[in-house]
Amino acid sequence: MKKTVRIFWMIFLGGFLAFVVLVMMANFGVFGKMPSLTELENPSILQASEVYAADGTLMGKYYTERGNRSNVKYHDISQHVIDALISTEDERFYSHSGIDFKSTMRAVLTAGTSGGGSTITQQLAKALLDQGSKNRAWRMIEKLKEWIIAVKLERNFTKEEIITLYLNAGPFGNNIYGIRNAARTFFQKEPDQLNVEESALLVGMLKGNSIYNPVRNPKAALDRRNIVLGQMEINGKLSHEQAVKLKATPIKLNYRKLDENTGYAPYYREILKTEIKEALKDVKKPNGDSYDIYNDGLKIYTTINPVMQEYAEEGMALQMMALQKSVNARGAIKNGTIWKDREKILERAMKESERWSNLEEDGLSDKEIRASFSVPVAMKIFAWNTRREKDTVMTPMDSIRYHKQMEQASFMAMDPVTGEIRAWVGGIHFKTYKNDHVNLKTKRQVGSTIKPLLYTQAMEERGFTPETECENVAQFFPGSGWVPSGKKCGGGVLKMADALAYSKNCATAYIMKQVGPQQFADFLARLQIPTKVNPYPSIALGTCDLSMYEMLWAYTIFAGRGFSTRPYSISRIEDRNGNLIKSFENSVNRKEVVSEVTAYTMARMMQGTVDKGTARGMRTRVGAAEMGGKTGTTDDNADAWFIGYTPQLLAGSWVGFDDQFIRNEGDGSRMARPITEYFFRKVLDDKKLGIERDAKFVKPAVMENEITSADIQISDTDPTPAGQGDDQGNGNADDYSTDYGADTLGAESKKFTDEDLNNPANHKKDTVNKNPANKVDEKPIGSPADQPKKKKGIFRRIFGGNRNN
Repeated sequence: MKKTVRIFWMIFLGGFLAFVVLVMMANFGVFGKMPSLTELENPSILQASEVYAADGTLMGKYYTERGNRSNVKYHDISQHVIDALISTEDERFYSHSGIDFKSTMRAVLTAGTSGGGSTITQQLAKALLDQGSKNRAWRMIEKLKEWIIAVKLERNFTKEEIITLYLNAGPFGNNIYGIRNAARTFFQKEPDQLNVEESALLVGMLKGNSIYNPVRNPKAALDRRNIVLGQMEINGKLSHEQAVKLKATPIKLNYRKLDENTGYAPYYREILKTEIKEALKDVKKPNGDSYDIYNDGLKIYTTINPVMQEYAEEGMALQMMALQKSVNARGAIKNGTIWKDREKILERAMKESERWSNLEEDGLSDKEIRASFSVPVAMKIFAWNTRREKDTVMTPMDSIRYHKQMEQASFMAMDPVTGEIRAWVGGIHFKTYKNDHVNLKTKRQVGSTIKPLLYTQAMEERGFTPETECENVAQFFPGSGWVPSGKKCGGGVLKMADALAYSKNCATAYIMKQVGPQQFADFLARLQIPTKVNPYPSIALGTCDLSMYEMLWAYTIFAGRGFSTRPYSISRIEDRNGNLIKSFENSVNRKEVVSEVTAYTMARMMQGTVDKGTARGMRTRVGAAEMGGKTGTTDDNADAWFIGYTPQLLAGSWVGFDDQFIRNEGDGSRMARPITEYFFRKVLDDKKLGIERDAKFVKPAVMENEITSADIQISDTDPTPAGQGDDQGNGNADDYSTDYGADTLGAESKKFTDEDLNNPANHKKDTVNKNPANKVDEKPIGSPADQPKKKKGIFRRIFGGNRNN
């Protein structure tokens, strides 16, 4: 007998000692690195970064599959969610210290058939450690690590903090992580707005987010929801009558999955990623690591105005839909001859397509893949309708031709004084066409939009005035042999104001002769635009390639009182806890280039374009007291531009084809100007935006008795009509009217969620359980009669105060 007892104690003590050694080895990282207390206080659970507009509207998010989450604080979670979670997952949550030995023993003795033994804290530890091995032996080691972390969590954080972190980390299927994203995706609500049955459904999904997904498996999801409701009844959170009634209620979803195209200004948000990475390249997290835009839960606050963004997209859709009808009616487009001798372009597009890449990965040969592009298949293609797509059957090669025949456009708007970007539309449809036509890297010939910059230099450095007479005849430039518009100049002389209003090439070439190509190239460099412009005489007519971003940057000198101001769009970046990482001041990006007198005179002179010149009548139609602008058209109508501004707002639009052998059918006034005009009209009509239609350019004090808006006289008609290469457009006002009453397709941007959800300032607080009938027992499930004093921790600051405080 003594020998048997001795053997028992040896086995018991040996097993216990082995267990202790295993625990110590796990704690010291033998089986994998264990997070320190500091790391637990600042958990690295992946979290999506969010982009906000100037008014606080959520524009969109950046995330990886695991990082698509958005954290909330404890008091922003419905009490129904918390009751459902504890009732179902951990009834003794408030009485254990991380490990529920009763549940653990039950799970061991029943092999898990009566439920698992993991507490909420252990499940949180599993998520923090990113564990879940399929190997049973290794899973036991993982369990030890989870126990250790669970105990550490309980010793250092309050129960409310643990629940909050658990719900922020929970997976809800379809790459949806966290209670906030789940509430938004399945119900278009914030977590504090969830009712009992919605809370039970989401908590039920945590048991198996694929099996109990209400979209994929509605019957299983309903059964699981009702199990949760039953647990809430058992634990005193619902009366029997309430539970019966709620179990009979069908699931009511308002499901909308978020993707990269959801939200405001998708083209802008794509470009913004690069800017954020550049801005944070030298900024480190407290642990010394670099910030990750996809996983670190950054809050990026921008200067984009969502209402202006919508107006810009509406104007583009209205104009481009009309232009595309004309394109589609062309004979060469209808019969396909536009693609004659363009096989190399189509071949390149085919090999760069996603279809080619997928078939190549599947092991098909080039010959087989190429043959598949001639087989008709069902597909969705871009279309000018409210959905921006339609179903059809065509060959993949015809699809390539079809999409390349779509006319493209871009638009940007900004504050010309501060540099804050208000709207950004990089193309006609981000989901289909990813190429952004606004950013610094996308450059096109700018045509006559460059002329005001040349005229500005002539005024600033050569003493020109609006009344200076300019020769309107062919100009010869020694050494270059360039003679602009030699066949048709119109002859005679023109006042500089008329030459600009009616965009006269020969008169502009005369001004270039007085300024000098090298001097003008140097002047453009002083504007701080990044692209170097070579000093050829032809740059007077805009033969250089510049981006929309750079052109608006250059135009800031007019309404900006002589200062060149770099456009910017990020106001500040915060970490996931709301701590400021970096703020952005634009004062360092402002530089005085010309005098205030020259800037004001040019602004007044450029009103000639929108009053009587190539954009005749535009100022009157939009209702602006004072306004400047300029059209631009390049050779063979490859590019059409218009840039306009009031004292408070600067905007520009461009229209053209990515494949430049397909040409526009008109100039800047006909093709691009209507987009900007629609935008200004809508903005000036919307008094909430604060852009005043009566605003006037600030006249320098030294000019008080020198010039008024009426002093710059513009001829009522083009003095020399139809000069070759000139921007055509002057004529009757009716020729330039936009049908604002026409049915619009709406903006491409869609609100990320409902308006009240998007604006953090409008999130509802403490709105749960307002109905007394829904409240049965206020005491937390499984809590002792007297709650122990809550532990203090950093999560209190992260997640807010305790609900019961």
